Amino acid sequence: MGQFSMGQPVPRTEDPRLLRGGGRYVDDIKLPNECHAFMLRSPHAHARIVSIDIEGAQAMPGVIAIYTGADWVADGHGQHSFPIPRTRRDGSPQFIPVRHAIEPDVVKVTGDIVAMVVAEMVDQGKDAAEHIDVEYELLPVLTEGVAARADSAPQLHEGCPDNEAYYHEAGDEEAVEAAIATAHHVTHFHTKINRITANTMEPRGCIGDYDARFDRFTFYGQTQLPHMVRNTLAADIFAVPETAMNVVSPDVGGSFGMKQGHAPENHACLWAARKLARPVRWMSERSEGHLTDYHDRDQVTEAVLALGEDGEFLALKVENICSIGAWLDPFGTISPVSHLGGLAATYKTPLIYAQSSAVFTNTSPNGPFRGSGRPEAAYIIERLIDNAAREMNIDRAAIRRRNMVLPEDMPFKTGLVYTLDCGEFDANMENTLARAAYDGFEARRVVAREEGKLRGIGIANFIEQTAQMFGETVAIQFDQTGSVTVLAGSADQGQGHDTMYKVLVSDALGVDTDDIRVSNGNTDDLPFGGGSYASRTAILGGSATRRAADKILDKGTKIAAHLLEAAEADIEFAESAFSVVGTDKQVSMREVAKAAYRPDLLPDGMERGLFATDTFEPGVPTFPNGCHVVEVEIDPDTGVTDVLKYTVTDDVGTVINELTLEGQVHGGIGQGIGQAFSEQIVYDADGQMLTGSFLDYGMPRADDMCSFDLANNPVPTKRNPLGVKGAGEAGNVGALAAIMNAVVDALSPLGIETLDMPATPEKVWQAIQTAQG
Repeated sequence: MGQFSMGQPVPRTEDPRLLRGGGRYVDDIKLPNECHAFMLRSPHAHARIVSIDIEGAQAMPGVIAIYTGADWVADGHGQHSFPIPRTRRDGSPQFIPVRHAIEPDVVKVTGDIVAMVVAEMVDQGKDAAEHIDVEYELLPVLTEGVAARADSAPQLHEGCPDNEAYYHEAGDEEAVEAAIATAHHVTHFHTKINRITANTMEPRGCIGDYDARFDRFTFYGQTQLPHMVRNTLAADIFAVPETAMNVVSPDVGGSFGMKQGHAPENHACLWAARKLARPVRWMSERSEGHLTDYHDRDQVTEAVLALGEDGEFLALKVENICSIGAWLDPFGTISPVSHLGGLAATYKTPLIYAQSSAVFTNTSPNGPFRGSGRPEAAYIIERLIDNAAREMNIDRAAIRRRNMVLPEDMPFKTGLVYTLDCGEFDANMENTLARAAYDGFEARRVVAREEGKLRGIGIANFIEQTAQMFGETVAIQFDQTGSVTVLAGSADQGQGHDTMYKVLVSDALGVDTDDIRVSNGNTDDLPFGGGSYASRTAILGGSATRRAADKILDKGTKIAAHLLEAAEADIEFAESAFSVVGTDKQVSMREVAKAAYRPDLLPDGMERGLFATDTFEPGVPTFPNGCHVVEVEIDPDTGVTDVLKYTVTDDVGTVINELTLEGQVHGGIGQGIGQAFSEQIVYDADGQMLTGSFLDYGMPRADDMCSFDLANNPVPTKRNPLGVKGAGEAGNVGALAAIMNAVVDALSPLGIETLDMPATPEKVWQAIQTAQG
C-alpha cells in the first residue's frame, strides 16, 4: 500500500481478506476428531434441582458423554478471579457467589446450564438433551433491582441476605446535602436506564482442546483479553502452570465488552476435552445468546442538581441501584462504579456525591457493554441540565456555557474523581452548535409544527476516562530481508488493529505497509498482553509500538553510523533512511535491518538482530471528550421519531487514522440510536425473557439513521508518547443523552418533561395521548 503517517485516512488493510471470505473465526477452525457440546439449560429463572436423570439420554445415537454439575464439582475446579474488586457497605469484600460451569444445585437465571451433552454431531446432542429428565422445585423470582433491595425481597444467594453484591460511594454527601438545602433552584430527575445486550454479528463460541502428550490445553475462543484469560484459566480454574495453557483468539465478529472469555461454556469445553481426550466445540445459537450473553446498563437513578440564581451548578447528588444479574461477572464491577467521575462531565460543579448499589436479580449477568458506565453518567448529568434549563427558563446552550471548564482552568480537579489534563470543551460545543445551526432551530420548530410534526434538538457534552490500567505489550521484529512482524498483546474484534499497527510502524520506521505483518490473539507469541477494551489500544498498544520503534531506531543509528563510518551524533533518521548530517551519505532502514543479521557488518560486540519489545502502562487515565447535537422530528399520529441531523465534535487527542476514527464514531452512534429508540431486554415476572429473538428485540436499522456530520478538535495529551486519548466508545457515550434530550425537547410543548429509553413509537404515542388526554 505504501508508507503512511499518522492522521491520514488509510483504508483498513484487513478488509480485502475479510470481504473475500478469508476471515478465520472460531467456527472456521476444524480440529481432528472434534466433537460437539450442547448445553441443556434451565427453563426456570430460580429453582432448585431436585433430581436429574440422564440414563435414557446416554443411550441415544452419537452421544459420547453427558456431564452434570455433580461431575464438575467432583473434579474440584475453581472459578474466575476479579481483577477490579469492590467492597460492601461494611468494608468487607464484595459478595462473590460460586458459579460452576454446570450448576449442580440451584439455578439462578433462565439459561443456566444444568447438563452438557457431548456428541459426535450437535443435532445428536440436541436430541439426547430432550431425553434428560430434570425435576425442579421453583423458587421466588426477582427481575428488578429496586425490588431486590426491599426488606421483603427473597434471598437469591446464601450468605447474601440483602442481595447486594457490593456498594460504592464517592464524594462528600454532607456538603452536597447542605448545598442542595440552600440552593436557589433544585432539579430532580428519576430514570431507569434500559437493559441491553451486545448482539454481535458472530455469536459466542469456543473449542476446548487438550494434548495429553504435553499435558497442555489450547482454548480457541473470542476473548478480548487473551493473556488475562490464560492466567485465570490456568491459575484459578484448572490449577495448572500458565505454560500448560494457550489461548487463541482468531478473527472476532464483534464483542463490545461481551466476549471477555470467562463464560461457563468455555470452562466446560476445556474440562470435557481433557476428560475425553478429544477437542470439544460449542457454538451459541442466536436465541441462546440473547438468553445467556452478558448484558449491561439496567439501573434506576435518582438524581438532584442544585443551581444558583444565574444557573451556576452548585452540587449534584446521584443514587443508583444497578441490577447486575444472577451472577457476578469478572468485570461486572465496572459499569456501576468505574466511571462515576463522568457525572462531572465538562462542567465546574464543585460538589458531587454519588452512590451505586449493585444487586443480584434473576437475570443474565451484566458485563461491560460499549461505554460501560460512561454513557449512563453522561445521560444522567445532561438530562438533568436540560431539565434545569427548562425549569429556570435559561437557554440550554447558555446554561452549559456558564458552567464549562475552560482551557485556562487546566489541570482541573472536577467535583468527583477526575483531574482533567487538557481539552477545549467550549470550542467543541460552539463548533458543534454552529454546524448544527442551533440558533436557527426555533424557526425550524415552527415550520414543523405547521406541518403537524413535533421537532426537538438535544445537546450533550461528555468526558470519559480510559487506559490507566493493565498496560499493553508490543514487539517489533525485523527479519533478515528487512520485513517487519508486529506482535501485539491486544486482540482485534473488528476495530482495525492491523491497519493501526501498520500505520504506526510505517510512520515511525518508514516501512511500506506491504512489508509489515501484524499478529495478535495468540498467547504463545508474547509473555504478556493487556487486551482490547475501553478505548485503550491506540493509547497503550500505540504507545508501546512507538517506544519499541524508538528502541529499534537507537540500535539502527549505531549500525548506520558503523556502516557510514560516522559518529552516532551525526546520524539522523528521516524518510526511511539514516543519513550523515550535512552530506548525501545515507543507508536505508531495510539495508540497516539486513545488516543487523550480518555479524561482519556490525560494530564489535553488538548482538545480532533488530527487534524490540515494550510494555506501556501509564498509571494515569486519558480523557476523550466531545459534544453531540441531535435534531429529531416526531409524528404525533404514530409516535415515530426521525433523526434529521446528527452533529458531533470529538477530541480523541492525536488522530492516528481519520477513516477508522470515523468508523468507530459511526458505530458508537448507531448503538446509541438503538438503545435510545428500540433496544431493551425484557423479562416477565417469572424471569422468562420476552425479547429472546430479533422479532422482539429491536435492533437499529440503516433507515433509523441519518448522515452523521463529524469533526475533530484534537488536543493531544502529554500522558503518552503519541498524544492519543482513545476513540472506541466516544460515539456511544454522547449519543444517549443527546438523542433523548432532543426527544423530550420535541415533546416539551405538550407538557411532557421526561421519557425513559427506549423511546419506541408506542411509548412516545402513549405519552402524547396522555398529555393531550
